[in-house]
Amino acid sequence: MTPAPLAERLSIPSGPLFFPVTAYGPDGSVDVDVYRAHVRRGVEAGAAAVFACCGTGEFHALTPEEFEACVRAAVEETAGRVPVVAGAGYGTALAVRYARLAEAAGADGLLAMPPYLVAAGQEGLVRHYRAVAAASGLPVIVYQRDNAVFTPEGVVELARTDGIIGFKDGLGDLDLMQRIVSAVRTEVPGDFLYFNGLPTAEQTQLAYRGIGITLYSSAVFCFVPEIALAFHQALQTGDDAVAHRLLDGFYRPFVELRAQGRGYAVALVKAGVRLRGLDVGEVRPPLHEPAEDHVKQLAELIDRGYELLEEDK
Repeated sequence: MTPAPLAERLSIPSGPLFFPVTAYGPDGSVDVDVYRAHVRRGVEAGAAAVFACCGTGEFHALTPEEFEACVRAAVEETAGRVPVVAGAGYGTALAVRYARLAEAAGADGLLAMPPYLVAAGQEGLVRHYRAVAAASGLPVIVYQRDNAVFTPEGVVELARTDGIIGFKDGLGDLDLMQRIVSAVRTEVPGDFLYFNGLPTAEQTQLAYRGIGITLYSSAVFCFVPEIALAFHQALQTGDDAVAHRLLDGFYRPFVELRAQGRGYAVALVKAGVRLRGLDVGEVRPPLHEPAEDHVKQLAELIDRGYELLEEDK
């Protein structure tokens, strides 16, 4: 765990937030060496942080032992150059266990994902995430999506909790997010981080930027880091012409291709990493591999994305 506070290191990122896939060998077991190479390439390409074993990293498919090995590998490969944030989820008891495993592995923080299965009320959700925050010394970012949806009042309670430093939105309700940002700003003075956590977040980031949310996850950074960096730079400098060109020519077609299959938010990204020359294996069940034609379309889209970058030179 690096000495600089996580919130400070994430508040003004120098590049995209990198969510690496988890590499599997031919027998289906975790390939830590290939995972290390993937993380290393991402950091060298300009990632501002590594979010290990989260959604794109198939947290749901990993055993606790595999999780700890991958988080430790990510920490060792980054060597303090950028922070490492690890996933934590399931029911409260297991989420607490994953939080402690991440701390033992040297992570800088946690991305706390929705509890397993149950649709809980605000009081129960707040209790759950407070237990996760209290389980270790790691700062926590709460991930809103699926069965973990908050009211503005609920997020105010999270923001008042020691150890909870931010809120990642994977729901996409901008009206709700504007009310959340306003409520926390009014009720809890100080800095609280917000992230756009929708799949292919670049597609919606101009809208999120409009309500003051500048941080976002980038799954495509896994396989086209130069395109992700160019888009991030366009947002940072206000170059909407470049942002629009990449949205129209790469991101929107990618999102439309991603919509062709359930689970493609992970499986298509993993296919992209393989297309770029790193064999990270297939996704684990219950996810499935993209259709052959969809992989071919992805290869063509990657080529088109790099052609767009050449147009800016």
